[in-house]
Amino acid sequence: MDSVPPEAPGDSDLLALHVAGDPDAFGELVRRHRDRLWAVALRTLGDREEAADAVQDALVSAFRAAHTFRGQSAVTTWLHRITVNACLDRVRKAASRKTSPVDDAERLDQLLEPHESAEAPAERQDLHRQLFAALATLPAEQRAALVLVDMQGYPVAEAARILDVPTGTVKSRCARGRARLAPLVRHLRSATGDEETDGETRVTARNRTPGPSVPPASGPKDTGANDPAAAKGGGGRP
Repeated sequence: MDSVPPEAPGDSDLLALHVAGDPDAFGELVRRHRDRLWAVALRTLGDREEAADAVQDALVSAFRAAHTFRGQSAVTTWLHRITVNACLDRVRKAASRKTSPVDDAERLDQLLEPHESAEAPAERQDLHRQLFAALATLPAEQRAALVLVDMQGYPVAEAARILDVPTGTVKSRCARGRARLAPLVRHLRSATGDEETDGETRVTARNRTPGPSVPPASGPKDTGANDPAAAKGGGGRP
């Protein structure tokens, strides 16, 4: 997320301005948060096109549902919840078609470090593919919890707010996910920064640097100039 000048409107102020009809407020909100939303989507789905489409879907939903925001959580939590739900919807649809969005190992490049270029060492690229191929074997809910807590570094309480579940549920999903991943990624720990604590493997990204902006793409055809697609925040198709 980009730094926000002290005098700049807060996230909730921007959302209120958007609801009141300000044509630029939602675009500024997208600019602040799109990179982290993109990183969560990419790591959850394992496919750049699917991730871009999920973020675009989420931003369109947030744009249209802004009037329903009641301030019971931070705006960034609200945006992340919508994005995670969009990702989980895509995971479930893929599962119902008996396909996986991460079947193709070539699509797994740059996932652990989305900003990393194709010039990264081949060994590191291979480790990334193996790690995310293992992550893709988890149920969608466990994968989302691990992405938020272990890879994005969110506190359990914040991940619970994003996923709209109790903190105990997040802890349980993470524990079950780590237990399932342990035999698959144990040999990767020394290279990827995974940690083993109390017999569990904790999947971590040592260099949690912001990912790139979401790839630009055309926005929804049925939306106007105020639409989040105009902010180039989501990429992909609606």
